Amino acid sequence: MALPEKPAERHREVAGRFTERVRDTQDWDAPSPVDGWAARDVVRHLVEWFPSFLAAGAGIELPKGPSADEDPVAAWRVHSEGVQALLDDPETADRKLSNPHIGTLPLPGAIDQFYTADVFMHTWDLARATGQDDRLDPDFCAGLLGGMAGMEDVLRSSGQYGPRVEVPADSDVQTRMIAFIGRDPFWSAA
Repeated sequence: MALPEKPAERHREVAGRFTERVRDTQDWDAPSPVDGWAARDVVRHLVEWFPSFLAAGAGIELPKGPSADEDPVAAWRVHSEGVQALLDDPETADRKLSNPHIGTLPLPGAIDQFYTADVFMHTWDLARATGQDDRLDPDFCAGLLGGMAGMEDVLRSSGQYGPRVEVPADSDVQTRMIAFIGRDPFWSAA
């Protein structure tokens, strides 16, 4: 289950797994582990925040698909294909993204660090909301958890993460990562 290291290949794998969950979703109004969100909102979040992040930081406009309200499957497909095309473009390697909160970073690394990681974590949310396979790559979970733990105060103050959920100390790395980002790893829609 190990994920590739290169940003384009990692995105292809992570987005592909999310795409499988999107295609197999039967109830877009099913509640999700994110308080106040339904399955549709998980897709909406990903297709709405990232285009403005890219436009503001790198002057890049992604293709626009239908809204997640209109057609969440098509919204995700158009969006994820646009991100993959950007990562596959050889010229992207030399581009930068600038943001007042994170500074200036190589564009592929910024996409990988902020967006692909977000898709990865939200794969669990969509899978849980819709009763699908919610297993995540344990090595990537460990890497994310290790990186986030060192800047917990900044993450919590951003409003993007809920309070850490307490889990047994001997929990597996996926459970600990899900709990760290403020989700109840034992959440069930039923």
